[in-house]
Amino acid sequence: MIEFKHVPVLLDEVIDGLDIKKDGCYVDCTMGGGGHSSAILSHLERGRLIGFDKDDDAISVCKERFKNNSNVTVIKSDFKNAPQLLKEMGLAGEIDGILIDLGVSSYQIDNSERGFSFLHNGRLDMRMDKSQKLSAYEVVNSYSEKQLLQVLYEYGEEGNAKNIVKNILKAREIKPIETTFELKEIIEKSFPKKVIYGKGGVSKQTFQAIRIEVNGELEGLKECLQNLIGLLHKGGRLAVISFHSLEDRIVKNVFKLSCTDCICPPKTPVCICGHKAVAKLITRKPIIATSSELQENSRSSSAKLRIIEKI
Repeated sequence: MIEFKHVPVLLDEVIDGLDIKKDGCYVDCTMGGGGHSSAILSHLERGRLIGFDKDDDAISVCKERFKNNSNVTVIKSDFKNAPQLLKEMGLAGEIDGILIDLGVSSYQIDNSERGFSFLHNGRLDMRMDKSQKLSAYEVVNSYSEKQLLQVLYEYGEEGNAKNIVKNILKAREIKPIETTFELKEIIEKSFPKKVIYGKGGVSKQTFQAIRIEVNGELEGLKECLQNLIGLLHKGGRLAVISFHSLEDRIVKNVFKLSCTDCICPPKTPVCICGHKAVAKLITRKPIIATSSELQENSRSSSAKLRIIEKI
């Protein structure tokens, strides 16, 4: 196993946005290598940090990293289970800040054994939680034509999905598609050469789509965000970093609804919905990486940070 290295994106912006109280209770829903968590802890004195991750390697790294800090609790779980687990811990309404980084860690991308990237050859896998059964191998080799098209269209917004799926089906009739480079080669054969050389990574959207399907990344995200807002203390903040338009759209819509009073149709003369805002926007537009951060970490280029505050 390679060393778990991951540069936390928008670190200063996250810390500023969370407006950390020295004795507050904070939650890092996606600890990864513990970069954001460490920065949060550096601003706490008597405060508490609870961290979640479903990657065994991330959990091992964070348990070792924070083993001497009694104020840190590390939990192996998908962050979508966090609302229920935090309630069971008696923390409903007691949390001062929550962070969710929806990105894939550099460790996961760069470790060929994890099978996330078309830049590194390895067995098709893409599981963030290695204990789950469904992997990229099963998606690519056992999904029907209809299922594959749906995954590529919905999660990859891939306009060339028909050609890619047609070539996947042809290839797997001969032998199973086992590695990331085999899949990459099939995808590239589905595009004209001038497009491949012009765009560079034509495999990006297909790999993204399969990864989202494998890990259920969008499933339940809306409900999770809504439930996490409900756990915040008055004045507590929820910060979410997204990396592609599908995630960001969900975050944006949940935040907008949470910060809006009446949601009746525009021509309704009197409000009948009874909907009340439970939060206010801290970021009216998403925060993106500075030019200096982009120079140091190109993977921050697609990161968008949105923050709301409980009222």
